[in-house]
Amino acid sequence: MTHVDRDQWGVPQLWAGDVDALARLQGRVAALDRAWQISVERWRAEGRLAAHVGPAELAWDRFARRVRLDDTARRCYERLDPDTRRWVGAYVDGVNSGLAEGAAAAPEFAATGTAPEPWRPWSPLGVFLVQHVLFSTFPNKLWHAHVARTLGPGAAGLFAVEGPASSGSNAWALPADPATGRGPLIAGDPHRLLELPGVYQQVRLACPEFDVVGLAFPGVPGVPHFGHTGHVAWAVTNAMADYQDLYRERLRRDGDRVLVRDADGWTPATRHVEEIEVRGGAPETVEVIETPRGPVIDHDRVTGEAIALRTPSRVEGRLGFEALLPLLRARRTGDVADALRHWVEPVNSVLAADTGGGVRRLVAGLVPVRDERCRREPVPAWEPAYRWRGDYLPLVDEGVDGVAVCANDRRDDVAAHGTDFAPPHRARRIRALLADGTEPATVHTDDRLPAGPLYRLLDRLDPGRLDEPARALLLRLRGWDRAMAAGSAEAGAYAAWRAALARRLRVHPGLRALDVPCGFDELFAPWTDPAARIGLALDHLAAALDLAEPAAEALAEVAAGPAPGEWGGRHLLHPVHLGVAPAVTDAVTAMRRRVALAGDTDCVLATSSVPGVSDACWRGPVARYVWDLTDRAASRWIVPFGASGRPGDAHFADQLTRWAAGTLIPVPAGPPTGDETT
Repeated sequence: MTHVDRDQWGVPQLWAGDVDALARLQGRVAALDRAWQISVERWRAEGRLAAHVGPAELAWDRFARRVRLDDTARRCYERLDPDTRRWVGAYVDGVNSGLAEGAAAAPEFAATGTAPEPWRPWSPLGVFLVQHVLFSTFPNKLWHAHVARTLGPGAAGLFAVEGPASSGSNAWALPADPATGRGPLIAGDPHRLLELPGVYQQVRLACPEFDVVGLAFPGVPGVPHFGHTGHVAWAVTNAMADYQDLYRERLRRDGDRVLVRDADGWTPATRHVEEIEVRGGAPETVEVIETPRGPVIDHDRVTGEAIALRTPSRVEGRLGFEALLPLLRARRTGDVADALRHWVEPVNSVLAADTGGGVRRLVAGLVPVRDERCRREPVPAWEPAYRWRGDYLPLVDEGVDGVAVCANDRRDDVAAHGTDFAPPHRARRIRALLADGTEPATVHTDDRLPAGPLYRLLDRLDPGRLDEPARALLLRLRGWDRAMAAGSAEAGAYAAWRAALARRLRVHPGLRALDVPCGFDELFAPWTDPAARIGLALDHLAAALDLAEPAAEALAEVAAGPAPGEWGGRHLLHPVHLGVAPAVTDAVTAMRRRVALAGDTDCVLATSSVPGVSDACWRGPVARYVWDLTDRAASRWIVPFGASGRPGDAHFADQLTRWAAGTLIPVPAGPPTGDETT
């Protein structure tokens, strides 16, 4: 008999007699709670979202077809070992059993006139690919190419920070304390786009083999990233590894045939044409080309060259799903390490701790060995120097003594795997807070900005050269405690000043050439838009350029204008959603009225905005957790919205105010009550 219990937050606790029955139940509950969300992710993987919601999604559908997401998912599924394939299949059976019932309660289906479709055996792998295909550094290489083309090859250092979809996550481990008998503790907060419904689903998965609490991707079995088995717990952050490469390809056409320039001459590429259906519009055709390097994802409209993407998952025909079931069965940190030897991508930095007191730090995933230039920019495909050499960097697996902190920063365990890392100040701040004995939940919500180059720029301004309002504002900001608190007027004024400065830098003599068209697809605009990249790189620009004059002008502009107001009034919650159902739009409006957000991109509480573009928060902690290895029932967690993906449900956003306030809720504990039977 299988059971589904729900705690007071609607978090599902699933009980089944074996692992396959449990996977089936997890899939069914995902479909009941998140039918629209998982259908959207499945359509994204297949490049069919525009058929259901309209032409606004064509850019994504073109990319999904070109990059061959669905074909890669199918290939990876076919290479799964029999046990994993059966387990994934059981999950898909569960999804299919619950889709109709889940869709009936989801208003988006009625609003778009669509219906859920039966999942294919490889759909969970496609959903996972959708979540991570843009998670690595390849879009950043398009930006590097634009910077080199417009400002010169030496200008890349001005933007030596990851692009809009990367850094911000934190995880840390406290060692066991033999004096008190306390076991290790792992805590953290992954930062991603704040999607509605949330990208993570709290769940408890229990059967005779294991009993695990963790955060699942709706549409994917198991708990890949954050889990606690009662014996061992693990957490991941982005290792900031560079494992995807872009190649400049020269194509030549011979009728319907496409030839591609290789080191030894011209060789055939695979090519076919697909049709994308569009709701409310004419269908669009897309040409799908794959070279020996990989699928052609775009064309450089400046040089005319095609851009091909090479990824370990496409090359190896593996994603790492073979790790998911062993993770659920893990009892020691060594079991976690053994499971993650199967991992492919994304490349993760992993902390694991067990009830025996062991703490380990791992880097899991495949990073190819190749020329260093491949890490910076698209490289010529026809030059043999840039081929992958057929092997990968070894998995890092090391014991940890003392406190371990991972914050997307450059460390000895990850330095060889990447090029661009997040600045070190978040990791330093977490260590300092932990050294002071700060509780993990308080560490999560620390909103103090570092005294970086941008803030220090205020100290270099001469008050005597400013008018009285600007001088008064300068002195206020110099005396401010740098806390990006929701109720802080100084934080609001600081945000207004840096936004005004970012806008001025668009026309700075050293940067204005960036405004010429970049030549790449609109899908990559978050990485290639000069306004966004300048706003996100203000610290680097303040350290590299003389910005005293535009900084003073920006200060005068803010001082002469209307009062900027408190930070929480500017830093509005902006969850990403398709906006197809009025009920969801109304719910988002209500959410903004309920919460005022603290934090900022460079705080431990990295609720991100883009200075000069918008102060709205579109990216932040998509979960927080504290895994207690002394007593799992003492563990705590939170997500931004709630367990349900259905607007109007009591658990659609019942965790929101606690998430905004930094409060955590208990993980489910205790035996099954059998509240629901399936």
